[in-house]
Amino acid sequence: RALLRALLRAANALLQQRRYRAALAVLKGFRNGAVYGAKIRAPHALVMTFLFKSGSLREKLKSIAQATYTHSWNLACFVFTYKGLMALQSRLQGKKIPFHSFFAACIGGWLVFGENNPINSQIIMYLLSRILFGLSRLAVEKGYVPQPKQDPFPLVAALIWGTVLWLFEYHRQTLQPSLQSSMTYLYDDSNVWHDISDFLIYNKRTDSK
Repeated sequence: RALLRALLRAANALLQQRRYRAALAVLKGFRNGAVYGAKIRAPHALVMTFLFKSGSLREKLKSIAQATYTHSWNLACFVFTYKGLMALQSRLQGKKIPFHSFFAACIGGWLVFGENNPINSQIIMYLLSRILFGLSRLAVEKGYVPQPKQDPFPLVAALIWGTVLWLFEYHRQTLQPSLQSSMTYLYDDSNVWHDISDFLIYNKRTDSK
């Protein structure tokens, strides 16, 4: 116990050293990225797997674990890379400037999220929607676009839903697979039933009658 207390005191003393703060922030960023990635992906993978994927329980659990690990690892590596490059640029130039953030994130995005796979694709699409909203608000704040007289959100909602359902009905292959699965469940499967069991209780009949 005495040894453990001594190690804890030494670790806490190290964490208080300002000269190591940038390096320690990079390490904690890796930790936070791993934890946050797992928290975000695990429930999403659990729901999507049991709703839409077939296979044994073992296969489903393996799929959930793999998706959670991939998301967690990628996000941890990205945060580590981003914060490391930010610290390096700041040290080289003696101060932090806006371009540092863009450059560090571009490098991290290329290295970590550059592979075109389902998980990276979902993350990029998630970010893209937030970016479009953020840039729209920034354009208004900076005066590049006049302040709308009415809330534009209803029009945005109408155009987005109109476009996505048009794509689903006529160009389905262009949509991301999980979105296709969700929309198939909502709009295609609701056109098919045989009796009260698969009209109200189940989505599809499980027997052969």
